[in-house]
Amino acid sequence: MLEYTSISELVQEAEKRNIRISDLVLEDQALSMEKTSLEVYEQMELSFHIMMDSVKEGMKKDQRSTSGLTGGEGFLMNEYAGKGEGLSGTFMTKAIARALAVAGCNASMGKIVAAPTAGSCGILPGCLVSLYEDRGFKEDDIIMSMFTAGAFGMVIAQKASIAGAQGGCQAECGSAAAMAAGALVELMGGTPSQCADACAMAISSQMGLVCDPVAGLVEIPCIKRNVSGLAIAFSSADMALAGISSKIPVDECIDAMREVGEALPASLKETAGGGLATTPTGQKLRDQVFGSKGV
Repeated sequence: MLEYTSISELVQEAEKRNIRISDLVLEDQALSMEKTSLEVYEQMELSFHIMMDSVKEGMKKDQRSTSGLTGGEGFLMNEYAGKGEGLSGTFMTKAIARALAVAGCNASMGKIVAAPTAGSCGILPGCLVSLYEDRGFKEDDIIMSMFTAGAFGMVIAQKASIAGAQGGCQAECGSAAAMAAGALVELMGGTPSQCADACAMAISSQMGLVCDPVAGLVEIPCIKRNVSGLAIAFSSADMALAGISSKIPVDECIDAMREVGEALPASLKETAGGGLATTPTGQKLRDQVFGSKGV
């Protein structure tokens, strides 16, 4: 069975057998969970359907977070995308709308898939649902790519962290972007090595990103950071598919992410003790939710 201690292990085994990383991981997970491949696949299929439902929920005009600080971002972006005037093009503006929608769904206590965390839940569905709905990719291929994303996330969790409280937002949105980038490359017919390069470039592009939630809630700036992660996932995937390599191997990028996370002060690791959380406006918003004594 696979150990998920390095992405190079996944790449080498997949290339040796001339299969996709997702095929390798599905087979391994079925073996380790003592289930059939179909049973494991169906679990992942359910996760994809939840992702699609969370997009729809977050697109509602009246969607509001429990705190009242955020809401409606997905709706507004989708309306903008429908005008076809976006600087990023219709496909990307719709993808942005989906990422915002899922993150907004989470903030309003809706059902989401933590991929790998609630704070970064909009990135993977923003990418994958867009390819499914707007580019006509087959659902089976989309679901299989999620096994590659999941495997990359498992390695990152073991070698570094996927928790903002431990490694900053680079561990959440950075990991999600890296997972999504690998899945996108596989969907586009890229090689396992290209999947790894995309993952590496996505990690390096968000290295050092701090976790500074206003009022300690997964809303500001978290929801909008899902959009940044989505854009990095797409751009990293395109670079890898163009034949551009990371130069720094993906496992070394993950090690560096861990070192940077360990070097971050506690004030920038989900404590709301620094960054945007302690700006004058950030403190006013905190008081608006919790009262003048804060939390």
